[in-house]
Amino acid sequence: MGDPQAQEKHDPRVLALKAGLLAVWALVTFGVCWFARDLQFMMGPWPFGYWMAAQGSVLVFIGIVAFYAAAMKRLAPEDDEAPKATGIDV
Repeated sequence: MGDPQAQEKHDPRVLALKAGLLAVWALVTFGVCWFARDLQFMMGPWPFGYWMAAQGSVLVFIGIVAFYAAAMKRLAPEDDEAPKATGIDV
């Protein structure tokens, strides 16, 4: 019962967070490639498609990881506590 990984798998807040971040990942990965010809505007001195391929996607992926870490720290603060000692060893 005290397995934090088993509890995380069934927590609806964590599942919703993972689904949302996975949707952002899919949009950045496949959406930009699929609509590359339609996204013909400049991002600084480079076209947007080139910028996303060169560095924009990587920055978004790092942002996803940082956001997930911060959200999980806020959602599960009780997982950081040491397990309470009981008199029964299983």
